Amino acid sequence: MRTEPPFRADHVGSLLRPKELLKAREDHAAGRIDDAELRALEDDAIRDVIRRQEEIGLQSATDGEFRRESWHMDFIYSLGGITKVQDDTIRVHFHNEKRDFDWAPPSAHVDSKLSLPETIFGDHFAFVRDNVSSARAKQTIPSPSMVHYRGGRSAIDESVYPDMDEFWADLTAAYAEEVRRLAELGCTYLPLGDTSLAYMNDPEQRKHVAEIGGDPEHQHETYIANINRALSGRPEGLSVTTHMCRGNNQSMWAAEGGYEFVAEALFNQLEVDGFFCEWDDERSGGFEPLRFVPRGKVVVLGLVTSKRPELESEDFLTRRIEEASKFIDVDQLCLSPQCGFSSTKEGNELTIDEQFAKLRRIVEVSQKVWS
Repeated sequence: MRTEPPFRADHVGSLLRPKELLKAREDHAAGRIDDAELRALEDDAIRDVIRRQEEIGLQSATDGEFRRESWHMDFIYSLGGITKVQDDTIRVHFHNEKRDFDWAPPSAHVDSKLSLPETIFGDHFAFVRDNVSSARAKQTIPSPSMVHYRGGRSAIDESVYPDMDEFWADLTAAYAEEVRRLAELGCTYLPLGDTSLAYMNDPEQRKHVAEIGGDPEHQHETYIANINRALSGRPEGLSVTTHMCRGNNQSMWAAEGGYEFVAEALFNQLEVDGFFCEWDDERSGGFEPLRFVPRGKVVVLGLVTSKRPELESEDFLTRRIEEASKFIDVDQLCLSPQCGFSSTKEGNELTIDEQFAKLRRIVEVSQKVWS
């Protein structure tokens, strides 16, 4: 088994919120409880979810992202220079086998120079750090690409950043400082969530990029280069991974297609220690892109779906790992869910017990495959 991240049995980070916590957030929004009362209820729920992660044998633990509304927007709105605007100019179409959902989230507009006024999620991480016993505390944040992807040039004030190179320089500097500060707090495992790198595999998403003034053929290369800039001075002992899915909102997704379009640049140029990739069904394509992964890099196979409650069998998962190992040495592989269980506060359509049954199955299979 691996002693450094990513681990043989790992997970993406977000977990289903308990009903009591969802009720507490509603009460707080309505003014029925104050900040301190909400914080105390969050603390209790997070202590419990850390304990459950450790009890089933996971080597890493998060706070489930219980203090967030969204896996990425809470972080982005905390950057200096970004304003939250509810203008309905950008809609994201999510769907699954049962329904369609057009989501119009608030936009993130860059209207002044980007900066890092405070360590984002620093207190979140410190709480996990102080409450884990056997597991490694990890802090999940969105990658720099997510600040740019949805709105592109149109969401960045040209009077502030007439030159996009200046935008990327300031953004990656803010990220580099965030990484440094988290490491100072004791963070040694930092996954970067990046749906954009997976979205770029979908021709419809590349069409969207072109419509908002981007370069659909090379934008993923720009993103890879700027993530590397943000990580160029990362402290010794900090493991960084990236998770790349095709959208996750109440068991729905936004994009489809295999990793082939981005794979060669992604696996060979992005300077992270591991890649979390989803392969839970046919919309994610085959394992062929794994042929581009160089020695020394690790891929975490997202074979267990977080979108449906049915529990994958040990035999099914073992066979899928064997299929993947036709393209990459099995020693370079790990196992996880294909995505988080609750990228938004609403969560996916399964129960907390079903969620932990899936995580326990991942631990069991990893122990058999890599023992």
